[in-house]
Amino acid sequence: MPVTPEEFRSAGHQLVDWVADYLEGVERLPVQPPVKPGDLAALVPAHPPAATEPWADVLADLDRVIVPGLTHWQHPSFFAFFPANTTYPSILGELAAAGLGVNGMTWATSPVATELETVVVGWMAELLGLPTTFRGPDAGGVIQGTASEATLCAVLAARERLTAGAGNRTGTPGDLTVYATAQAHSSIEKAVRIAGIGADNLRLVETDEAFAMRPEALAAAIAADRAAGKRPCLVVANVGSTSSMAVDPLPAVAAVCRREGLWLHVDAAMAGIAALCPEHRHLFDGLEHADSLCTNPHKWMGVNFDCDLFWVARRADLIGALSILPEYLRSKASESGEAIDYRDWGIPLGRRFRALKLWFTLRLDGVAAVQDMIRRHVALAGWVAERVAADPRFELSAPPNLNLVCFRHVAGDAATDDLVEAANASGEALFTRTVLGGRTVLRFCVGARTTERRHVEAGWALLERLAPAA
Repeated sequence: MPVTPEEFRSAGHQLVDWVADYLEGVERLPVQPPVKPGDLAALVPAHPPAATEPWADVLADLDRVIVPGLTHWQHPSFFAFFPANTTYPSILGELAAAGLGVNGMTWATSPVATELETVVVGWMAELLGLPTTFRGPDAGGVIQGTASEATLCAVLAARERLTAGAGNRTGTPGDLTVYATAQAHSSIEKAVRIAGIGADNLRLVETDEAFAMRPEALAAAIAADRAAGKRPCLVVANVGSTSSMAVDPLPAVAAVCRREGLWLHVDAAMAGIAALCPEHRHLFDGLEHADSLCTNPHKWMGVNFDCDLFWVARRADLIGALSILPEYLRSKASESGEAIDYRDWGIPLGRRFRALKLWFTLRLDGVAAVQDMIRRHVALAGWVAERVAADPRFELSAPPNLNLVCFRHVAGDAATDDLVEAANASGEALFTRTVLGGRTVLRFCVGARTTERRHVEAGWALLERLAPAA
Protein backbone atom coordinates (compact mmCIF):
# COMPACT_ATOMS: atom_id res chain seq x y z
CA MET A 1 0.00 0.00 0.00
CA PRO A 2 1.25 3.53 -0.76
CA VAL A 3 2.16 5.76 2.17
CA THR A 4 -0.99 7.40 3.55
CA PRO A 5 -1.28 11.09 4.49
CA GLU A 6 -1.28 10.13 8.16
CA GLU A 7 1.86 8.02 7.76
CA PHE A 8 3.48 10.85 5.81
CA ARG A 9 2.77 13.33 8.60
CA SER A 10 4.30 11.04 11.21
CA ALA A 11 7.33 10.15 9.10
CA GLY A 12 7.83 13.78 8.13
CA HIS A 13 7.96 14.92 11.74
CA GLN A 14 10.47 12.19 12.55
CA LEU A 15 12.61 13.04 9.52
CA VAL A 16 12.69 16.75 10.38
CA ASP A 17 13.79 15.81 13.89
CA TRP A 18 16.45 13.52 12.43
CA VAL A 19 17.79 16.28 10.12
CA ALA A 20 17.95 18.77 12.99
CA ASP A 21 19.74 16.22 15.19
CA TYR A 22 22.20 15.47 12.39
CA LEU A 23 23.04 19.13 11.77
CA GLU A 24 23.37 19.93 15.45
CA GLY A 25 25.53 16.86 16.10
CA VAL A 26 27.63 16.74 12.91
CA GLU A 27 30.64 18.21 14.71
CA ARG A 28 31.07 14.94 16.60
CA LEU A 29 31.60 12.96 13.38
CA PRO A 30 34.82 12.59 11.35
CA VAL A 31 34.70 15.13 8.54
CA GLN A 32 35.60 12.50 5.95
CA PRO A 33 34.57 8.83 6.38
CA PRO A 34 37.28 6.16 6.78
CA VAL A 35 35.90 3.96 4.01
CA LYS A 36 37.12 2.45 0.76
CA PRO A 37 35.22 1.94 -2.51
CA GLY A 38 32.55 -0.73 -2.20
CA ASP A 39 32.21 -0.61 1.59
CA LEU A 40 28.90 1.19 1.54
CA ALA A 41 27.31 -0.56 -1.42
CA ALA A 42 27.86 -3.80 0.49
CA LEU A 43 25.46 -2.56 3.17
CA VAL A 44 22.57 -2.38 0.69
CA PRO A 45 20.85 -5.47 -0.82
CA ALA A 46 21.92 -6.27 -4.35
CA HIS A 47 18.30 -6.64 -5.48
CA PRO A 48 15.29 -4.35 -5.05
CA PRO A 49 12.90 -5.01 -2.15
CA ALA A 50 10.23 -7.60 -2.87
CA ALA A 51 7.78 -5.90 -0.53
CA THR A 52 7.33 -2.58 1.20
CA GLU A 53 9.35 -2.01 4.35
CA PRO A 54 8.51 -0.20 7.58
CA TRP A 55 9.40 3.48 7.79
CA ALA A 56 11.32 2.77 10.99
CA ASP A 57 13.73 0.55 9.03
CA VAL A 58 14.25 3.19 6.36
CA LEU A 59 14.88 5.87 8.98
CA ALA A 60 17.31 3.63 10.84
CA ASP A 61 19.27 3.04 7.64
CA LEU A 62 20.07 6.73 7.43
CA ASP A 63 22.29 6.13 10.45
CA ARG A 64 23.44 2.63 9.46
CA VAL A 65 24.14 3.15 5.72
CA ILE A 66 24.13 6.83 4.81
CA VAL A 67 25.84 8.80 7.57
CA PRO A 68 28.91 6.51 7.78
CA GLY A 69 29.59 7.18 4.10
CA LEU A 70 29.17 10.94 4.08
CA THR A 71 31.76 13.62 3.69
CA HIS A 72 30.17 16.13 6.01
CA TRP A 73 30.02 19.41 4.11
CA GLN A 74 28.09 21.00 6.99
CA HIS A 75 30.84 20.15 9.49
CA PRO A 76 32.40 23.23 11.12
CA SER A 77 35.87 21.81 10.38
CA PHE A 78 35.16 21.39 6.66
CA PHE A 79 37.85 23.61 5.10
CA ALA A 80 37.93 21.92 1.69
CA PHE A 81 36.77 22.96 -1.78
CA PHE A 82 34.22 25.71 -1.11
CA PRO A 83 31.30 26.08 1.32
CA ALA A 84 28.04 24.38 0.42
CA ASN A 85 26.02 25.69 3.30
CA THR A 86 22.47 24.83 4.12
CA THR A 87 20.18 26.55 6.60
CA TYR A 88 16.94 25.57 8.24
CA PRO A 89 14.87 28.09 6.21
CA SER A 90 16.28 26.80 2.93
CA ILE A 91 15.54 23.20 3.94
CA LEU A 92 11.95 24.23 4.67
CA GLY A 93 11.76 25.94 1.28
CA GLU A 94 13.06 22.79 -0.40
CA LEU A 95 10.48 20.74 1.44
CA ALA A 96 7.69 23.08 0.38
CA ALA A 97 8.85 22.96 -3.25
CA ALA A 98 8.94 19.15 -3.17
CA GLY A 99 5.49 19.01 -1.63
CA LEU A 100 3.97 21.40 -4.16
CA GLY A 101 5.50 19.40 -6.99
CA VAL A 102 5.05 22.03 -9.69
CA ASN A 103 7.02 22.49 -12.89
CA GLY A 104 7.79 26.15 -13.53
CA MET A 105 8.90 25.85 -17.15
CA THR A 106 6.50 28.58 -18.32
CA TRP A 107 4.43 31.25 -16.63
CA ALA A 108 1.26 29.32 -17.51
CA THR A 109 2.46 26.07 -15.90
CA SER A 110 2.61 27.79 -12.48
CA PRO A 111 2.39 31.58 -12.57
CA VAL A 112 3.67 32.17 -9.04
CA ALA A 113 6.79 30.05 -9.64
CA THR A 114 7.81 32.45 -12.40
CA GLU A 115 6.78 35.67 -10.69
CA LEU A 116 8.37 34.81 -7.34
CA GLU A 117 11.60 33.93 -9.12
CA THR A 118 11.60 37.31 -10.86
CA VAL A 119 10.99 39.08 -7.55
CA VAL A 120 13.63 37.28 -5.45
CA VAL A 121 16.27 37.52 -8.18
CA GLY A 122 15.52 41.25 -8.23
CA TRP A 123 15.91 41.36 -4.46
CA MET A 124 19.32 39.71 -4.78
CA ALA A 125 20.44 42.18 -7.46
CA GLU A 126 19.59 44.98 -5.05
CA LEU A 127 21.24 43.30 -2.06
CA LEU A 128 24.43 42.63 -4.03
CA GLY A 129 24.53 46.19 -5.34
CA LEU A 130 24.57 45.11 -8.99
CA PRO A 131 24.85 47.89 -11.58
CA THR A 132 21.77 49.09 -13.43
CA THR A 133 22.95 47.28 -16.56
CA PHE A 134 21.69 44.05 -14.95
CA ARG A 135 18.54 45.56 -13.48
CA GLY A 136 16.97 47.49 -16.36
CA PRO A 137 14.00 46.49 -18.55
CA ASP A 138 16.22 44.92 -21.22
CA ALA A 139 18.25 42.94 -18.68
CA GLY A 140 17.17 40.14 -16.40
CA GLY A 141 18.09 37.39 -14.00
CA VAL A 142 17.16 33.76 -13.54
CA ILE A 143 17.89 30.92 -11.11
CA GLN A 144 19.98 28.19 -12.72
CA GLY A 145 21.01 24.95 -11.08
CA THR A 146 24.76 25.59 -11.06
CA ALA A 147 27.39 28.02 -12.32
CA SER A 148 28.28 25.39 -14.91
CA GLU A 149 24.82 25.77 -16.45
CA ALA A 150 25.09 29.55 -16.31
CA THR A 151 28.46 29.48 -18.06
CA LEU A 152 27.11 27.26 -20.81
CA CYS A 153 24.19 29.65 -21.31
CA ALA A 154 26.62 32.57 -21.57
CA VAL A 155 28.75 30.73 -24.14
CA LEU A 156 25.70 29.85 -26.23
CA ALA A 157 24.34 33.41 -26.09
CA ALA A 158 27.73 34.83 -27.06
CA ARG A 159 28.03 32.33 -29.90
CA GLU A 160 24.65 33.23 -31.32
CA ARG A 161 25.23 36.97 -31.00
CA LEU A 162 28.52 36.76 -32.89
CA THR A 163 27.19 34.45 -35.61
CA ALA A 164 23.82 36.21 -35.92
CA GLY A 165 22.07 32.95 -35.02
CA ALA A 166 23.96 30.81 -37.52
CA GLY A 167 25.26 28.50 -34.82
CA ASN A 168 21.73 27.34 -34.10
CA ARG A 169 20.85 26.93 -37.79
CA THR A 170 23.89 25.43 -39.47
CA GLY A 171 26.15 24.35 -36.64
CA THR A 172 28.98 26.17 -34.93
CA PRO A 173 31.81 27.31 -37.19
CA GLY A 174 35.22 26.11 -36.09
CA ASP A 175 36.74 29.58 -36.06
CA LEU A 176 35.29 30.93 -32.78
CA THR A 177 37.61 31.40 -29.82
CA VAL A 178 37.03 31.79 -26.07
CA TYR A 179 39.42 33.27 -23.49
CA ALA A 180 39.98 32.55 -19.81
CA THR A 181 42.89 31.88 -17.48
CA ALA A 182 44.21 28.59 -16.18
CA GLN A 183 42.47 29.56 -12.93
CA ALA A 184 39.06 29.39 -14.62
CA HIS A 185 36.66 26.68 -13.51
CA SER A 186 36.60 23.41 -15.44
CA SER A 187 33.04 24.24 -16.51
CA ILE A 188 34.49 26.73 -19.01
CA GLU A 189 36.16 24.01 -21.04
CA LYS A 190 33.10 21.80 -20.72
CA ALA A 191 30.89 24.64 -21.99
CA VAL A 192 33.00 25.26 -25.10
CA ARG A 193 32.96 21.52 -25.79
CA ILE A 194 29.17 21.29 -25.49
CA ALA A 195 28.65 24.47 -27.51
CA GLY A 196 30.64 23.02 -30.39
CA ILE A 197 33.39 25.62 -30.17
CA GLY A 198 35.87 22.98 -29.05
CA ALA A 199 38.54 22.79 -26.37
CA ASP A 200 41.24 23.57 -28.95
CA ASN A 201 39.67 27.01 -29.34
CA LEU A 202 39.85 27.81 -25.63
CA ARG A 203 42.77 30.17 -25.00
CA LEU A 204 44.38 30.26 -21.55
CA VAL A 205 45.53 33.83 -20.99
CA GLU A 206 48.68 34.60 -19.01
CA THR A 207 48.23 35.63 -15.38
CA ASP A 208 50.19 37.83 -12.97
CA GLU A 209 51.77 36.92 -9.64
CA ALA A 210 48.32 36.95 -8.01
CA PHE A 211 46.99 34.54 -10.69
CA ALA A 212 44.79 37.29 -12.18
CA MET A 213 44.40 37.76 -15.91
CA ARG A 214 46.80 40.15 -17.62
CA PRO A 215 44.67 42.43 -19.83
CA GLU A 216 47.59 43.08 -22.19
CA ALA A 217 48.03 39.33 -22.65
CA LEU A 218 44.32 39.03 -23.40
CA ALA A 219 44.56 41.75 -26.03
CA ALA A 220 47.59 40.04 -27.59
CA ALA A 221 45.84 36.66 -27.72
CA ILE A 222 42.80 38.20 -29.39
CA ALA A 223 44.99 39.99 -31.94
CA ALA A 224 46.86 36.79 -32.73
CA ASP A 225 43.63 34.91 -33.31
CA ARG A 226 42.23 37.62 -35.57
CA ALA A 227 45.45 37.55 -37.58
CA ALA A 228 45.04 33.78 -37.94
CA GLY A 229 41.50 34.17 -39.30
CA LYS A 230 39.72 33.27 -36.06
CA ARG A 231 36.68 35.06 -34.61
CA PRO A 232 37.13 35.89 -30.92
CA CYS A 233 33.81 35.39 -29.18
CA LEU A 234 33.82 35.47 -25.36
CA VAL A 235 36.00 36.17 -22.32
CA VAL A 236 35.37 34.57 -18.92
CA ALA A 237 36.67 36.69 -16.04
CA ASN A 238 37.09 35.31 -12.53
CA VAL A 239 35.85 37.06 -9.44
CA GLY A 240 37.23 34.55 -6.98
CA SER A 241 38.69 31.56 -8.82
CA THR A 242 38.27 28.11 -7.27
CA SER A 243 41.93 27.27 -6.74
CA SER A 244 43.28 30.60 -5.51
CA MET A 245 40.40 33.12 -5.15
CA ALA A 246 42.02 35.16 -7.91
CA VAL A 247 40.10 38.22 -9.08
CA ASP A 248 40.65 39.34 -12.65
CA PRO A 249 40.86 43.12 -13.22
CA LEU A 250 37.33 43.66 -14.54
CA PRO A 251 37.68 47.30 -15.65
CA ALA A 252 40.72 46.58 -17.82
CA VAL A 253 39.39 43.25 -19.11
CA ALA A 254 36.04 44.88 -19.90
CA ALA A 255 37.82 47.64 -21.83
CA VAL A 256 39.46 45.03 -24.06
CA CYS A 257 36.11 43.26 -24.58
CA ARG A 258 34.33 46.49 -25.51
CA ARG A 259 37.06 47.49 -27.95
CA GLU A 260 37.09 44.06 -29.59
CA GLY A 261 33.34 43.38 -29.43
CA LEU A 262 33.57 40.27 -27.22
CA TRP A 263 31.03 39.00 -24.72
CA LEU A 264 32.29 39.30 -21.12
CA HIS A 265 31.00 36.70 -18.68
CA VAL A 266 31.91 37.15 -15.00
CA ASP A 267 32.18 33.96 -12.97
CA ALA A 268 31.71 34.92 -9.31
CA ALA A 269 30.41 31.54 -8.23
CA MET A 270 31.39 31.81 -4.57
CA ALA A 271 33.04 35.18 -4.04
CA GLY A 272 30.19 37.16 -5.55
CA ILE A 273 28.05 36.49 -2.49
CA ALA A 274 30.61 38.50 -0.47
CA ALA A 275 29.11 41.59 -2.12
CA LEU A 276 26.21 41.24 0.32
CA CYS A 277 28.69 43.10 2.56
CA PRO A 278 29.17 46.63 1.18
CA GLU A 279 32.89 46.58 2.01
CA HIS A 280 33.40 43.78 -0.53
CA ARG A 281 31.52 45.33 -3.46
CA HIS A 282 34.78 46.55 -4.96
CA LEU A 283 34.98 42.98 -6.31
CA PHE A 284 32.38 44.07 -8.85
CA ASP A 285 34.17 47.23 -10.02
CA GLY A 286 33.79 47.27 -13.80
CA LEU A 287 30.84 44.88 -13.76
CA GLU A 288 28.66 47.49 -15.46
CA HIS A 289 30.50 46.67 -18.70
CA ALA A 290 29.93 42.90 -18.51
CA ASP A 291 27.34 40.97 -20.53
CA SER A 292 26.59 38.28 -17.92
CA LEU A 293 27.29 37.33 -14.33
CA CYS A 294 26.72 34.32 -12.12
CA THR A 295 27.04 33.69 -8.40
CA ASN A 296 25.88 30.88 -6.13
CA PRO A 297 23.73 31.36 -3.02
CA HIS A 298 24.19 27.61 -2.56
CA LYS A 299 27.82 28.15 -1.60
CA TRP A 300 28.48 30.94 0.87
CA MET A 301 24.95 32.20 1.54
CA GLY A 302 23.27 29.13 2.99
CA VAL A 303 20.62 28.47 0.36
CA ASN A 304 20.98 24.74 -0.07
CA PHE A 305 22.16 23.25 -3.34
CA ASP A 306 21.15 23.87 -6.11
CA CYS A 307 20.72 27.62 -6.61
CA ASP A 308 22.78 29.72 -9.03
CA LEU A 309 21.89 33.31 -9.89
CA PHE A 310 22.55 34.28 -13.51
CA TRP A 311 22.07 37.76 -14.91
CA VAL A 312 22.37 39.07 -18.47
CA ALA A 313 22.59 42.68 -19.59
CA ARG A 314 20.47 41.90 -22.68
CA ARG A 315 17.86 39.22 -22.15
CA ALA A 316 17.17 39.11 -25.88
CA ASP A 317 20.63 37.61 -26.51
CA LEU A 318 19.95 34.76 -24.09
CA ILE A 319 16.41 34.08 -25.24
CA GLY A 320 17.47 34.24 -28.89
CA ALA A 321 20.01 31.51 -28.29
CA LEU A 322 17.77 29.16 -26.29
CA SER A 323 14.12 29.71 -27.21
CA ILE A 324 12.18 26.89 -28.85
CA LEU A 325 8.39 27.09 -28.87
CA PRO A 326 6.35 23.97 -29.62
CA GLU A 327 2.58 24.35 -29.89
CA TYR A 328 1.91 22.66 -26.55
CA LEU A 329 3.80 25.42 -24.74
CA ARG A 330 2.08 28.39 -26.34
CA SER A 331 0.01 30.69 -24.16
CA LYS A 332 -1.66 34.08 -24.54
CA ALA A 333 0.24 35.46 -21.54
CA SER A 334 3.61 34.65 -23.08
CA GLU A 335 2.76 35.72 -26.60
CA SER A 336 1.46 39.06 -25.33
CA GLY A 337 4.86 39.78 -23.79
CA GLU A 338 3.33 40.27 -20.35
CA ALA A 339 4.86 37.12 -18.86
CA ILE A 340 8.32 35.56 -18.73
CA ASP A 341 8.88 31.94 -19.71
CA TYR A 342 12.05 30.89 -17.93
CA ARG A 343 12.30 27.76 -20.08
CA ASP A 344 13.91 30.15 -22.60
CA TRP A 345 16.58 31.24 -20.09
CA GLY A 346 18.34 27.93 -19.46
CA ILE A 347 19.16 24.47 -20.77
CA PRO A 348 16.38 22.23 -19.34
CA LEU A 349 12.70 22.63 -20.12
CA GLY A 350 11.55 21.43 -16.71
CA ARG A 351 12.26 23.80 -13.83
CA ARG A 352 12.05 23.27 -10.08
CA PHE A 353 10.54 25.90 -7.80
CA ARG A 354 13.98 27.00 -6.50
CA ALA A 355 12.79 30.51 -5.70
CA LEU A 356 10.97 29.21 -2.62
CA LYS A 357 14.13 28.36 -0.69
CA LEU A 358 15.70 31.73 -1.51
CA TRP A 359 12.46 33.46 -0.46
CA PHE A 360 12.29 31.51 2.80
CA THR A 361 15.94 32.24 3.61
CA LEU A 362 15.72 35.97 2.99
CA ARG A 363 12.54 36.23 5.06
CA LEU A 364 13.39 33.95 7.98
CA ASP A 365 17.17 34.30 8.50
CA GLY A 366 17.60 37.64 6.76
CA VAL A 367 20.66 39.17 5.16
CA ALA A 368 22.28 40.38 8.38
CA ALA A 369 22.95 36.80 9.48
CA VAL A 370 24.72 36.06 6.20
CA GLN A 371 26.74 39.27 6.41
CA ASP A 372 27.85 38.39 9.95
CA MET A 373 28.92 34.92 8.80
CA ILE A 374 30.89 36.26 5.82
CA ARG A 375 32.69 38.80 8.00
CA ARG A 376 33.49 36.14 10.58
CA HIS A 377 34.92 33.83 7.94
CA VAL A 378 37.02 36.56 6.33
CA ALA A 379 38.48 37.50 9.72
CA LEU A 380 39.27 33.88 10.57
CA ALA A 381 40.99 33.35 7.20
CA GLY A 382 43.06 36.43 7.97
CA TRP A 383 44.08 34.80 11.25
CA VAL A 384 45.21 31.68 9.36
CA ALA A 385 47.25 33.82 6.94
CA GLU A 386 49.01 35.42 9.91
CA ARG A 387 49.86 31.99 11.34
CA VAL A 388 51.26 30.86 7.98
CA ALA A 389 53.43 33.95 7.70
CA ALA A 390 54.79 33.40 11.21
CA ASP A 391 55.66 29.71 10.77
CA PRO A 392 59.00 29.06 8.97
CA ARG A 393 57.71 25.69 7.74
CA PHE A 394 55.14 27.32 5.48
CA GLU A 395 54.97 29.89 2.70
CA LEU A 396 51.98 31.59 1.11
CA SER A 397 51.31 30.47 -2.47
CA ALA A 398 48.87 33.24 -3.40
CA PRO A 399 47.74 36.50 -1.80
CA PRO A 400 45.11 35.61 0.84
CA ASN A 401 41.70 36.79 -0.29
CA LEU A 402 38.31 36.71 1.45
CA ASN A 403 37.95 33.30 3.13
CA LEU A 404 40.72 31.37 1.36
CA VAL A 405 44.39 30.94 2.29
CA CYS A 406 46.68 28.99 -0.04
CA PHE A 407 50.05 27.86 1.28
CA ARG A 408 52.60 25.07 1.06
CA HIS A 409 55.35 23.41 3.05
CA VAL A 410 58.75 24.89 2.25
CA ALA A 411 60.15 21.35 1.87
CA GLY A 412 58.28 21.03 -1.42
CA ASP A 413 55.45 19.20 -3.17
CA ALA A 414 55.87 15.83 -1.48
CA ALA A 415 55.82 17.33 2.00
CA THR A 416 52.72 19.36 1.14
CA ASP A 417 50.95 16.36 -0.37
CA ASP A 418 51.77 14.25 2.67
CA LEU A 419 50.48 16.97 5.00
CA VAL A 420 47.14 17.25 3.19
CA GLU A 421 46.72 13.48 3.14
CA ALA A 422 47.59 13.04 6.82
CA ALA A 423 45.35 15.88 7.96
CA ASN A 424 42.40 14.58 5.97
CA ALA A 425 42.94 11.00 7.15
CA SER A 426 42.69 12.18 10.75
CA GLY A 427 38.99 12.95 10.35
CA GLU A 428 39.51 16.08 12.45
CA ALA A 429 39.34 18.46 9.49
CA LEU A 430 39.26 18.40 5.71
CA PHE A 431 41.41 20.43 3.31
CA THR A 432 41.84 20.49 -0.46
CA ARG A 433 45.03 20.14 -2.46
CA THR A 434 45.54 22.12 -5.65
CA VAL A 435 48.40 23.22 -7.90
CA LEU A 436 49.40 26.87 -8.38
CA GLY A 437 52.30 27.87 -10.57
CA GLY A 438 53.21 24.21 -11.01
CA ARG A 439 53.56 23.61 -7.26
CA THR A 440 51.37 21.70 -4.81
CA VAL A 441 49.34 23.88 -2.47
CA LEU A 442 47.09 23.33 0.54
CA ARG A 443 43.85 25.31 0.46
CA PHE A 444 42.39 26.39 3.82
CA CYS A 445 38.88 27.62 3.01
CA VAL A 446 36.83 28.95 5.94
CA GLY A 447 33.19 28.81 4.92
CA ALA A 448 30.96 26.43 6.84
CA ARG A 449 27.96 28.13 8.45
CA THR A 450 28.75 26.88 11.96
CA THR A 451 32.53 27.40 11.85
CA GLU A 452 33.81 29.39 14.81
CA ARG A 453 37.26 30.49 15.87
CA ARG A 454 37.83 27.33 17.91
CA HIS A 455 37.36 25.16 14.82
CA VAL A 456 39.85 27.18 12.80
CA GLU A 457 42.33 27.14 15.65
CA ALA A 458 41.94 23.36 15.95
CA GLY A 459 42.43 22.97 12.19
CA TRP A 460 45.60 25.02 12.30
CA ALA A 461 46.84 23.10 15.36
CA LEU A 462 46.33 19.87 13.43
CA LEU A 463 48.52 21.14 10.59
CA GLU A 464 51.14 22.38 13.05
CA ARG A 465 51.23 18.97 14.69
CA LEU A 466 51.52 17.01 11.46
CA ALA A 467 53.89 19.26 9.50
CA PRO A 468 57.55 18.18 9.51
CA ALA A 469 60.30 20.60 10.40
CA ALA A 470 61.52 22.98 7.69
